[in-house]
Amino acid sequence: MAARESRILVTIDTDFGRLVHGGAEHSGLIRLPDVPAGPRTRLLAEVLSSHADDVAAGAVITVKSGRLRISKTPPRT
Repeated sequence: MAARESRILVTIDTDFGRLVHGGAEHSGLIRLPDVPAGPRTRLLAEVLSSHADDVAAGAVITVKSGRLRISKTPPRT
């Protein structure tokens, strides 16, 4: 549903990363698998502010163990 509505999916679940890298359609994914609930909203706002272009281009952004990783989705042919 998120892909169909061109929405960014935000999750703490690790399975979504596997689905996306397996070829599932998406409009951007932000994964926060080990970010505690308290700082999650602030961190999400920082990621969206700093990496809006990457997310808009359909990247998968993972914040884990204090590190940020951006996996760009290859263009569809």
